Amino acid sequence: MKTALNTLLLALRNLLRNRRRSLTTMLSMMVGLVAILVFGGYKSNVTFGLETGFVQGTGHLQIQRKNYFQEGGDNPTAYGIADYQHIIDTIKQDPVLAPMLSVVTPSLQLGGMAGNFSAGVSRSVMAFGVVPDEHNQMLGWNDYHLKSYATPLPLTNANPDSVVLGTGVARKLRLCHAFNLPNCSQTPEAETSTGKAAPADVVALSAQEQSNTKPSEETRIEMLAATAHGAPNVASLSVVDAKNMGIKALDDVYMAMHLTQAQKLIYGKTTPQVTAIQIQLQHTRQLPAAQARLAQLLANDFKDQPLVVLDYGTLNPMYLQTTQFMGSVFSFIATLIAVIVLFTIGNTMSTAVVERTVEIGTLRAMGLRRSGIRRLFLCEGMLLSAAGAVLGVLCALIIATFINHSGLSWVPPGYSHAYLILIRIWQDPPLLIGSVIGLMIVTLISAWWPANRASRLMIVDALRHV
Repeated sequence: MKTALNTLLLALRNLLRNRRRSLTTMLSMMVGLVAILVFGGYKSNVTFGLETGFVQGTGHLQIQRKNYFQEGGDNPTAYGIADYQHIIDTIKQDPVLAPMLSVVTPSLQLGGMAGNFSAGVSRSVMAFGVVPDEHNQMLGWNDYHLKSYATPLPLTNANPDSVVLGTGVARKLRLCHAFNLPNCSQTPEAETSTGKAAPADVVALSAQEQSNTKPSEETRIEMLAATAHGAPNVASLSVVDAKNMGIKALDDVYMAMHLTQAQKLIYGKTTPQVTAIQIQLQHTRQLPAAQARLAQLLANDFKDQPLVVLDYGTLNPMYLQTTQFMGSVFSFIATLIAVIVLFTIGNTMSTAVVERTVEIGTLRAMGLRRSGIRRLFLCEGMLLSAAGAVLGVLCALIIATFINHSGLSWVPPGYSHAYLILIRIWQDPPLLIGSVIGLMIVTLISAWWPANRASRLMIVDALRHV
């Protein structure tokens, strides 16, 4: 212990002998660590935000019929899950899964044509039949305590024919005035001049749905879809809200409705089914265990249906693509900075060895072993890295705090509204600890070769060095 303390004190004195060089080296390490932590904190915020958004919308896991994800998007009736309520009850009652679960809810996805025939316009849409209370509960998931942009669907306690549209769909259906939507280029005159009357067969199909409603309602639309038997079916629907979905591609086709209304459109009076069972967990770290248990339950208890379990990364390819891109950029930056730090410290230590050659010979002549010389120089490098790490972390946290309170925002590619630019360093312990340990390792590697060269100097040659 005393030897180690003496080595540490001697290493500190050696660094203070040339304060300018030590400070320059320490600053280069600090700047490198700040760059890694700030970009890594931004990457973490993007990753956490994407994960939160996708988990809120689709859950951590989904049970679907085999091949529905690849081929069934335009033909939901061919991939329906029968007896879905029994599957949900089995999952909720399973002793392994029950402590992990947050929400288990069915959903039905279908495509169709929505029309506002009073304005003479129509639009293809992708409708989602959901249980409003359970869907809104999913939107409350926020495991990382981020600023959430999710807003509940106003379908709870609403009429069964109520729907929510994406703002892009609402604009196409000329509902801008009803919901005070901005950026609507169509004028009333243009709407009148381009409008067409509804086809006669659609009017006939819609007549039964409209019998109990007010045809003059400004926000009433019709939706045409194909039933499980291939026949057309029309529902008269009441739009209760237009919601910005964030992603423009989704915003231009989105429609949310009650699950029972969606099932009525597709299955009529036959036994209703769903296209997915969404499962949201308490925490993302529980996903591997939950996925394995679900696969086991389906294989044992529901062999009659070819069901598969998909995680949110598979269901949302954009999540994996974005995280892989951000990870590759982060790895490139970290590697580049590591190489710079490697050569900077190596140059500093090599210069110190040359300047202190006589001193090294004197220490060796006094009985200090080669391992002692090696430890001395390695200790100097580690002291530099420790000081650079502490200052780098403090500086990165200060910069992150400034950015987080600056209100800076940007619109990501494909999105329709701005998101705050935030840096999450303290909230991502693996990033913080990993970056500091990485700096220590790079320092150790870069200091090893000069330290080893110093320890192998011949005593006589070192003492007569000029």
